[in-house]
Amino acid sequence: MATYRVRALEPVPFALPRKPLREARVALVTTGAVYAPGQKPFDESVKGGDVSFREIPSDVDVSTLGIAHKSDAFDPADFRRDRNLGFPLDRLREMAARGEIGELNRRHLSFMGSITAPGRLLAGTGPRAADLLSEDGVDVALLVPL
Repeated sequence: MATYRVRALEPVPFALPRKPLREARVALVTTGAVYAPGQKPFDESVKGGDVSFREIPSDVDVSTLGIAHKSDAFDPADFRRDRNLGFPLDRLREMAARGEIGELNRRHLSFMGSITAPGRLLAGTGPRAADLLSEDGVDVALLVPL
C-alpha cells in the first residue's frame, strides 16, 4: 500500500438528493467484486485491475453471490461469511419494508476493488455504469467501498 498512488479530487464530487430518502429509488454500488450465479467472475489476473462491472439483480439471494475481491490490504473472511458486509442488499430491503427508503432499483452494480490503474475505469466503464443508473431513475446510490 505504501507505493499506491492515491488520487485526490478537488472539489469532491457530491450532489444533494433531490427528494427525501423515504421517496428515493436507491441503488447499491460496491467495490466488493461480487457476481451473481451464472455471471463470469472478475478477472483477478488483469494487470492494474479488472475495470468491468456486474449488474446484480435486486431479487438475488445475497448468500449465493460469488466474491472475486483481491486486495493485499483486506481480509475477505468475514465478507465471505456475510455478503451483506460488502453488499448490504438485505439491509436495504429491510429499510424499504420499513419505509425508510422509497424503493430499490431493479439492478445494482459491483466493481472490483483495488484497481491500481483506474484510467480505463474513469474514461469508460464508470460513465457507462452511471448512465445505467441514470436511465433507471436512481435518486441515490449507496457506495460501499472495500
